Amino acid sequence: MRVFVNPGHDPAVDSGAINSDYGVREADVVKQAGALLELDLKQAGYEVQLLQSDDLDAVVTAANNWLADIFVSLHCNASPNHNARGTETLYYSGQGRVLGEAVQKNILEKVPTIDRGCKERQGLYVLRRTVMPAILVELAFIDNTDDLEILENELPAFAGAIAAGIDEYFKQVAYDRR
Repeated sequence: MRVFVNPGHDPAVDSGAINSDYGVREADVVKQAGALLELDLKQAGYEVQLLQSDDLDAVVTAANNWLADIFVSLHCNASPNHNARGTETLYYSGQGRVLGEAVQKNILEKVPTIDRGCKERQGLYVLRRTVMPAILVELAFIDNTDDLEILENELPAFAGAIAAGIDEYFKQVAYDRR
Protein backbone atom coordinates (compact mmCIF):
# COMPACT_ATOMS: atom_id res chain seq x y z
CA MET A 1 0.00 0.00 0.00
CA ARG A 2 1.15 3.50 -0.85
CA VAL A 3 0.86 6.44 1.52
CA PHE A 4 1.59 9.98 0.37
CA VAL A 5 2.62 12.21 3.30
CA ASN A 6 2.46 15.98 2.93
CA PRO A 7 3.86 18.02 5.83
CA GLY A 8 2.34 21.45 5.22
CA HIS A 9 4.32 24.60 4.43
CA ASP A 10 7.78 24.66 2.91
CA PRO A 11 10.14 25.86 5.69
CA ALA A 12 12.15 27.92 3.20
CA VAL A 13 9.06 29.65 1.80
CA ASP A 14 6.26 29.78 4.38
CA SER A 15 6.58 29.11 8.09
CA GLY A 16 2.86 28.47 8.52
CA ALA A 17 1.56 29.27 11.99
CA ILE A 18 4.08 30.46 14.56
CA ASN A 19 4.27 30.41 18.33
CA SER A 20 5.76 33.87 18.68
CA ASP A 21 6.55 33.43 22.39
CA TYR A 22 8.89 30.52 21.68
CA GLY A 23 9.76 31.03 18.01
CA VAL A 24 8.39 27.62 16.99
CA ARG A 25 7.22 27.36 13.37
CA GLU A 26 4.54 25.05 12.02
CA ALA A 27 6.65 24.15 8.97
CA ASP A 28 9.44 22.83 11.20
CA VAL A 29 7.15 20.86 13.52
CA VAL A 30 5.27 19.15 10.69
CA LYS A 31 8.52 18.43 8.84
CA GLN A 32 9.69 16.50 11.89
CA ALA A 33 6.27 14.84 12.29
CA GLY A 34 6.32 13.83 8.61
CA ALA A 35 9.74 12.24 8.94
CA LEU A 36 8.62 10.29 12.01
CA LEU A 37 5.43 9.18 10.25
CA GLU A 38 7.38 8.13 7.17
CA LEU A 39 9.70 6.01 9.33
CA ASP A 40 6.81 4.38 11.20
CA LEU A 41 4.97 3.58 7.98
CA LYS A 42 8.04 2.16 6.24
CA GLN A 43 8.77 -0.02 9.26
CA ALA A 44 5.19 -1.32 8.98
CA GLY A 45 5.79 -2.24 5.34
CA TYR A 46 4.12 0.66 3.54
CA GLU A 47 5.54 2.49 0.54
CA VAL A 48 5.79 6.16 1.41
CA GLN A 49 6.37 9.30 -0.58
CA LEU A 50 6.86 12.52 1.37
CA LEU A 51 6.65 16.00 -0.11
CA GLN A 52 6.71 19.27 1.81
CA SER A 53 5.93 22.13 -0.54
CA ASP A 54 3.88 25.30 -0.75
CA ASP A 55 3.10 24.45 -4.39
CA LEU A 56 -0.22 22.70 -3.78
CA ASP A 57 -0.62 21.84 -7.47
CA ALA A 58 2.73 20.03 -7.33
CA VAL A 59 1.71 18.18 -4.15
CA VAL A 60 -1.62 17.04 -5.60
CA THR A 61 -0.07 16.10 -8.95
CA ALA A 62 2.70 14.12 -7.25
CA ALA A 63 0.20 12.19 -5.09
CA ASN A 64 -2.14 11.50 -8.01
CA ASN A 65 0.66 10.52 -10.44
CA TRP A 66 2.29 8.24 -7.88
CA LEU A 67 -1.07 6.47 -7.55
CA ALA A 68 -1.05 6.73 -3.77
CA ASP A 69 -3.70 4.70 -1.96
CA ILE A 70 -4.17 7.47 0.61
CA PHE A 71 -3.02 11.05 1.18
CA VAL A 72 -2.14 12.48 4.61
CA SER A 73 -1.35 16.16 5.14
CA LEU A 74 0.07 17.31 8.48
CA HIS A 75 -0.47 20.78 9.96
CA CYS A 76 -0.60 22.70 13.22
CA ASN A 77 -3.56 24.89 14.04
CA ALA A 78 -3.59 28.45 15.41
CA SER A 79 -6.29 30.71 16.84
CA PRO A 80 -6.62 34.49 17.15
CA ASN A 81 -6.82 34.44 20.96
CA HIS A 82 -4.26 31.62 21.51
CA ASN A 83 -6.76 29.82 23.77
CA ALA A 84 -7.97 27.06 21.44
CA ARG A 85 -6.57 23.57 21.99
CA GLY A 86 -6.80 20.09 20.58
CA THR A 87 -6.50 17.85 17.56
CA GLU A 88 -8.83 17.55 14.60
CA THR A 89 -8.76 15.52 11.43
CA LEU A 90 -10.30 16.94 8.27
CA TYR A 91 -11.54 15.01 5.25
CA TYR A 92 -13.27 15.72 1.95
CA SER A 93 -15.77 12.86 1.64
CA GLY A 94 -16.38 9.11 1.44
CA GLN A 95 -13.44 6.93 2.41
CA GLY A 96 -11.61 10.03 3.63
CA ARG A 97 -14.05 10.09 6.51
CA VAL A 98 -13.34 6.45 7.35
CA LEU A 99 -9.60 7.14 7.24
CA GLY A 100 -9.97 10.33 9.28
CA GLU A 101 -12.04 8.64 11.96
CA ALA A 102 -9.48 5.84 12.33
CA VAL A 103 -6.61 8.32 12.61
CA GLN A 104 -8.44 10.63 15.04
CA LYS A 105 -9.43 7.69 17.26
CA ASN A 106 -5.85 6.43 17.43
CA ILE A 107 -4.47 9.87 18.21
CA LEU A 108 -6.91 10.25 21.09
CA GLU A 109 -5.88 6.84 22.45
CA LYS A 110 -2.14 7.57 22.32
CA VAL A 111 -1.71 11.33 22.80
CA PRO A 112 -2.96 13.48 25.73
CA THR A 113 -4.82 15.93 23.51
CA ILE A 114 -8.31 17.36 23.30
CA ASP A 115 -10.72 15.89 20.76
CA ARG A 116 -11.88 18.52 18.26
CA GLY A 117 -13.38 15.79 16.08
CA CYS A 118 -13.22 14.51 12.56
CA LYS A 119 -14.76 17.10 10.23
CA GLU A 120 -15.72 17.35 6.59
CA ARG A 121 -13.98 20.23 4.77
CA GLN A 122 -14.98 20.68 1.15
CA GLY A 123 -12.84 23.75 0.57
CA LEU A 124 -9.36 22.41 1.25
CA TYR A 125 -7.49 22.15 -2.04
CA VAL A 126 -5.32 19.13 -1.24
CA LEU A 127 -8.33 17.17 -0.02
CA ARG A 128 -10.65 17.89 -2.92
CA ARG A 129 -8.05 17.64 -5.71
CA THR A 130 -6.48 14.31 -4.75
CA VAL A 131 -8.13 11.25 -6.27
CA MET A 132 -7.55 8.95 -3.30
CA PRO A 133 -8.98 9.09 0.25
CA ALA A 134 -7.33 12.12 1.83
CA ILE A 135 -7.09 13.68 5.28
CA LEU A 136 -5.49 16.73 6.84
CA VAL A 137 -4.48 16.31 10.47
CA GLU A 138 -4.31 19.46 12.58
CA LEU A 139 -2.00 18.03 15.25
CA ALA A 140 -2.47 20.76 17.88
CA PHE A 141 -2.58 24.54 18.31
CA ILE A 142 1.01 25.68 17.98
CA ASP A 143 0.20 29.12 19.43
CA ASN A 144 -1.21 27.66 22.67
CA THR A 145 1.46 26.97 25.30
CA ASP A 146 -0.19 23.77 26.57
CA ASP A 147 -0.61 22.38 23.06
CA LEU A 148 2.93 23.41 22.13
CA GLU A 149 4.17 21.34 25.06
CA ILE A 150 2.23 18.34 23.71
CA LEU A 151 3.74 18.89 20.26
CA GLU A 152 7.24 19.08 21.70
CA ASN A 153 6.88 16.03 23.96
CA GLU A 154 4.50 13.80 22.02
CA LEU A 155 5.48 14.15 18.35
CA PRO A 156 6.62 10.51 18.11
CA ALA A 157 3.32 9.47 19.71
CA PHE A 158 1.40 11.54 17.15
CA ALA A 159 3.29 9.85 14.30
CA GLY A 160 2.77 6.40 15.79
CA ALA A 161 -0.94 7.06 16.30
CA ILE A 162 -1.39 8.30 12.73
CA ALA A 163 0.45 5.22 11.43
CA ALA A 164 -1.76 2.98 13.61
CA GLY A 165 -4.87 4.72 12.27
CA ILE A 166 -3.68 4.21 8.71
CA ASP A 167 -3.03 0.55 9.41
CA GLU A 168 -6.49 0.20 10.97
CA TYR A 169 -8.04 1.87 7.93
CA PHE A 170 -6.33 -0.47 5.46
CA LYS A 171 -7.36 -3.52 7.50
CA GLN A 172 -10.96 -2.26 7.58
CA VAL A 173 -10.99 -1.60 3.82
CA ALA A 174 -9.59 -5.08 3.14
CA TYR A 175 -12.22 -6.60 5.45
CA ASP A 176 -15.02 -4.62 3.78
CA ARG A 177 -13.93 -5.93 0.36
CA ARG A 178 -14.39 -9.58 1.34
